[in-house]
Amino acid sequence: MKVLANDGIATSGVIALENAGFEVLLTTVAQDQLIKYINEKQIDVLLVRSATTVRKDIIDGCPSLKIIGRGGVGMDNIDVTYAREKGLKVINTPAASSHSVAELVFAHLFGMVRFLHVSNRNMPLEGDANFKGLKKAFAGGVELRGKTLGVLGFGRIGQATAKIALGLGMKVIAFDPFIDQVNLEVEFFDHQSLFFNIETISKEEVLAQADFITLHVPAQDKYVISKDEFEMMKKGAVIVNAARGGVVDEMALVDALESGQIASAALDVFENEPQPEVQLLMNPNLSLTPHIGAATAEAQSRIGTELADQIIEILK
Repeated sequence: MKVLANDGIATSGVIALENAGFEVLLTTVAQDQLIKYINEKQIDVLLVRSATTVRKDIIDGCPSLKIIGRGGVGMDNIDVTYAREKGLKVINTPAASSHSVAELVFAHLFGMVRFLHVSNRNMPLEGDANFKGLKKAFAGGVELRGKTLGVLGFGRIGQATAKIALGLGMKVIAFDPFIDQVNLEVEFFDHQSLFFNIETISKEEVLAQADFITLHVPAQDKYVISKDEFEMMKKGAVIVNAARGGVVDEMALVDALESGQIASAALDVFENEPQPEVQLLMNPNLSLTPHIGAATAEAQSRIGTELADQIIEILK
């Protein structure tokens, strides 16, 4: 049986699949050539990440396909319901990248509270001529410890982010329409654990109380955060979106930054990927990364192994 990993797969996944007797193809096929390639090679399993879309044309046009796999959590680039109606298995790896995304959230938070996202731009330009001026400009940092983190969406990634916050000494509040409470286990290097019971509250309460807000929600039909939500937040709050592009109204975010309602914000995902709006790219109060939440060696290894295990279980 043949597996096409069109957007790549970690070596761990390749080895596991090949050891189980699968042929793994790592060719990156252009979207408009995908149907032809799959049919010529008689591909049984198509694995994608975010670069490749799997819509009805591929599902209908490739009768050899048995499994469509997404290396990651969100599957908005796959017509999941339609594929399953046609008898295909659709799999993903919801747990594999949780900690990597959570760490990226805190990379942004640590950077923003100490102005690293601005300092790293300005030091190469002015560090020799205006050292004292920059030192004064970036001297008003704050600590995360003792502050309140509001988590919108308290699934696997939201919970992983909360665990880091708790380890730092932050208070965690959360909203999730499908979860009432979670008993979080925070594990330490010496195998000790502490448990924290987090009861979810309303979205409005989270927005009003949190010093820092992080989103971990699936793609939506409308904005989760827009003008009204920004107005509910504490003046000077900070927000991070490492979930999906389109859950935050980006132009409303720019307005909130310019008015000072929001002190700073971080985006790893964008409404118009891969061409984010220039108003975002040029805003000095935004900390930006190019959709790299799951882009760690550890996460990709877990994703590869988890996909391979599911494929082997289904087809063997």
